[in-house]
Amino acid sequence: MIDLDLGRAVLTLARSAIAEQLGIGRLEAMSHATLEQPSSTFVTLRQAGQLRGCVGSLHRLRTLRDDVRANAVAAAFRDPRFGPLEASELPQTSVEVSLLSVNEPIEAASEDELISRLRPGLDGVTLEYGGHRATLLPQVWHQLPEARDFLAALKIKAGLAEDFWSSGVRVSRYGVVTWKEPDPLKPESSH
Repeated sequence: MIDLDLGRAVLTLARSAIAEQLGIGRLEAMSHATLEQPSSTFVTLRQAGQLRGCVGSLHRLRTLRDDVRANAVAAAFRDPRFGPLEASELPQTSVEVSLLSVNEPIEAASEDELISRLRPGLDGVTLEYGGHRATLLPQVWHQLPEARDFLAALKIKAGLAEDFWSSGVRVSRYGVVTWKEPDPLKPESSH
């Protein structure tokens, strides 16, 4: 079950951490028992439905409160794919916070076996090989609904060839609970 109070808390926390970093607000004090538990999150920023930043953590090394704050600031100012967010952009930026479950290894002797074990639409997937590592959140299945395409994109993101396979590849999965703000630049449906 999705905790709507926790969702409001993490979204407010993420947005206020960015505003504080920009010097246009202060960090709001949020209260929810879960905020003090070790957690891993991803914070995704969008403008008009387009990605504007996404940074997260896969391991539970800090409290949910600290993880959301750190990842929100990193998504806004340190995602290498984008320039730092400017204060004028914040009102047009929607915030999404994904709370990750614990990573679970997926054992597979071959790429085909791995593909057969992936659960499209449910699994966030992390791939590691040597110094290469990447993850794709479950939300990416909306853009890449075929497991083979999803895995190819994950390998490319990790800096590997899309047809690369080795018995040394390690893959794990995780689930997410996601909360997101409405996109301020997209009118809501009137249905």
